[in-house]
Amino acid sequence: MTHNNKRSPWINIALFSITVIAVFVLGWFVSTISERRAEALFAYKPKVKLADFESRNEVWGKNYPWQYESYRKTQETDFKTPYGGNAMKDVLEENPEMVVMWAGYAFSKDYNQGRGHSYAIDDVRNTLRTAAPKGPDDGPQPNTCWACKSPDVPRMMNQLGGPGAFYTGKWAKYGDEIVNPIGCANCHNPETMDLVVMQPALIEAFAARGKDITKATHQEMRSLVCAQCHVEYYFNNKNKEERPNYLTFPWVNGFTPEDMLRYYDDIGHVDWVHTLSKAPMLKAQHPDYEVYTTGIHAERGVSCADCHMPYVSEGGLKYSNHHVTSPLKYVSQACQTCHRESEATLQKNVFDRQNKVVELRKKAEEMLTRAHIEAKTAWDLGAKEEQMKDILYKIRVGQWFWDYVAASHGGSFHSPVESSRVLGKSIENAQEARILLARLLATLGQTKEIPYPDITTKAKAQQYIGLPMEQLRKEKEEFINEVIPVWKKKAADRETAYKIILNE
Repeated sequence: MTHNNKRSPWINIALFSITVIAVFVLGWFVSTISERRAEALFAYKPKVKLADFESRNEVWGKNYPWQYESYRKTQETDFKTPYGGNAMKDVLEENPEMVVMWAGYAFSKDYNQGRGHSYAIDDVRNTLRTAAPKGPDDGPQPNTCWACKSPDVPRMMNQLGGPGAFYTGKWAKYGDEIVNPIGCANCHNPETMDLVVMQPALIEAFAARGKDITKATHQEMRSLVCAQCHVEYYFNNKNKEERPNYLTFPWVNGFTPEDMLRYYDDIGHVDWVHTLSKAPMLKAQHPDYEVYTTGIHAERGVSCADCHMPYVSEGGLKYSNHHVTSPLKYVSQACQTCHRESEATLQKNVFDRQNKVVELRKKAEEMLTRAHIEAKTAWDLGAKEEQMKDILYKIRVGQWFWDYVAASHGGSFHSPVESSRVLGKSIENAQEARILLARLLATLGQTKEIPYPDITTKAKAQQYIGLPMEQLRKEKEEFINEVIPVWKKKAADRETAYKIILNE
């Protein structure tokens, strides 16, 4: 019996076809890998020479187009979260008690949630907090207010001979010079693109603690470049004649609010005296870095950039997304590289933590507002300074602890346990101040509960503390329409001349 072992021609055709397809696919993979390697190899060949202190972001963008295009997305203002995002929100309208808590301070006039880095210049020009200066030596705010708003600041510091020279004078002094919003030169060396600290205050703060910031690792630098600005600071006038309004971080004793309070108490620092309670107040700025260092992400070695500037891949390129924004905008890139839960679950985890912290924050705001109003009543009834001393200090401490959390961008998520602890201390001090006030008011003849004013809106609260808002807005509108166009024209003329010199 014989067997026919001859294969069907269709099997041979199929095997041949499979082999051809496999060779084609492998060849395509090899070609793609080679193309991506070539793309990565030639992508960052500089097209222009970056000058020292080059502050124009679009010039850097010629050499690093992918990063620059992602940075330009900071112009978007359509992303909202319950307590953040990049859309402008009127914080005083949402929390009118803050108007009373900041009575006598510029924040009672205007406090909007900041937008993206692209708007740093516009927002500081437009806010009522910078008032409406009539000339370069006019206006309430010092020139130091520009320090974290632009890469033009290190350029001007270098041009003037150091930070002290730049800090001298009023905010309008260099209005036509500070024109480029936060960008490349704030964080990068133009020759090597290494991360670099350009803010003298951060270098000096490390030195004051006996640390050399140049020894920081690359991963640490991915947070420290953010800590140049996202920190608590004050304007030091200890040597006012030589170094007025010198930008200083109060870190000598440590990063906790207790450490910084002790520092401020030791030097007798007061940001302003409250117009109602007459308490010697402190205004926290935005201690984001300090709060972050107490959270689980910092403990695990996660940097600010890991979440707010996650890596992305395009072709053969891998780079940090320079659309600096809430990680909730890019959950898959920012969160799910480590966490395997669904996007909905991760968002819920964030909001749950934030809601619990905000619940405590609201309680602190109510109690501190009542303390200020009750202290005013005590003064009106003839209270003496010695009788009010301990009360006013507790109000100072209570509001400092509250503001340390309230002013921290994302602190309720970065470190919810620490934020809750600090708010607990705020409520404790506010309650102790009110108990002492109740006893004092009773001796002054006030036995009935003090009526709580109608401050249910920002406008009503501002009227209650006596702010002439219509006049302030009118003056600011005139400034925006008349002075800022002059600044812009001077900047444009200087830019044209600079391009001619460089033959651009």
